[in-house]
Amino acid sequence: MKKLVLAYSGGLDTSYCAVSLSKEYEVHAVSVNTGGFTTDEIKDIETKAYQMGVSNYVNIDAISGFYNKVVKYLIYGNVLKNNTYPLSVSSERIVQAIEIIEYAKSIDAEFIAHGSTGAGNDQVRFDMIFQTLAPGINIITPIRDQQLSRKEEIEYLKANGVDLSWEKAKYSVNKGLWGTSVGGAETLTSHQSLPEEAYPSQLVEKNPLQVKLSFQKGEITAVNGVENKPEKNIELLNDIASKYAIGRDIHVGDTIVGIKGRVGFEAAAALIIVKAHHLLEKHTLTKWQLQHKDYLASFYGMHLHEGLYLDPVMRDIEAFLESSQENVTGNVFVTLKPYHFALDGIESKHDLMASKFGSYGEENKGWTADEAKGFIKILSNQNKIYNQINS
Repeated sequence: MKKLVLAYSGGLDTSYCAVSLSKEYEVHAVSVNTGGFTTDEIKDIETKAYQMGVSNYVNIDAISGFYNKVVKYLIYGNVLKNNTYPLSVSSERIVQAIEIIEYAKSIDAEFIAHGSTGAGNDQVRFDMIFQTLAPGINIITPIRDQQLSRKEEIEYLKANGVDLSWEKAKYSVNKGLWGTSVGGAETLTSHQSLPEEAYPSQLVEKNPLQVKLSFQKGEITAVNGVENKPEKNIELLNDIASKYAIGRDIHVGDTIVGIKGRVGFEAAAALIIVKAHHLLEKHTLTKWQLQHKDYLASFYGMHLHEGLYLDPVMRDIEAFLESSQENVTGNVFVTLKPYHFALDGIESKHDLMASKFGSYGEENKGWTADEAKGFIKILSNQNKIYNQINS
């Protein structure tokens, strides 16, 4: 039997794929951990995979790879899609697809499969990565190709001896390093909000707490003075801040396939880090660095969302973003409160708000009154000329 690698999550769609494809192929099920999986959950997925008849199951730990390939640049760019969403799930899919195709090539698989439907973004992200990195490997998508309903999948599995509880959860939750998406009946409407119980993290802390986030060249290197790898600091901060039910929102955006989509999410660490990092940048970067970073970071987030991670322009933008972080070093003080947080301030040896050059609105130390008048006169020249010519 020919080798086939299946992107496997343990859900209904990928379980259907595992059972049906095992009749024709030697199925190697692969799941990629980009954060959010416990050891017990991974073990449960493995057990279920073998129940579905796969030949082999592998879980790839890609948390560090996810941070270094993608999350780091989302922080450098302060990327929030539509000024709201930190690209939690869409950014994960890119790294998952890369890891899966690399594994497929390592075992000389001729086929690769995933359980995406024909109505979402993930089919585009997976297929584009697979086609780009391994054009010789054929892609199989049973759910999309057969347009199967949930009922048809369950009946097929029962007929093949797999009689598990496939009751659809009221809310679909996808947890990862950079945030958790939450979907439900409410997010299929334009007017309903998600209820409190839909969010995985509930409010348990009510007393305000100040935390110190330390950045070194744009990367978060310590929380409250304790140094660790950036990805570990993200997990630690999320554990602390999620107890305040921080980072909840609903994102409305344009999907890759051209329809509007709405999804709830909670991303306490992501939102706090992005806002804290941005505050530190406002103190340490010039106004033109900040200006050009904004639109390049916006393009970076858009291309990532659209599945265009492998386009060379992404490496070009990453190089710019990394260069911009040379002096983004210092501490940011953040106070956590129920459902929100406040940025208290920063300390940095690269702080450009140095009082020896002057205090805004108070006193000037670097120029005289006459020099200020001359500067203003020359600065206004173009508008004066325009208005005199065209009045």
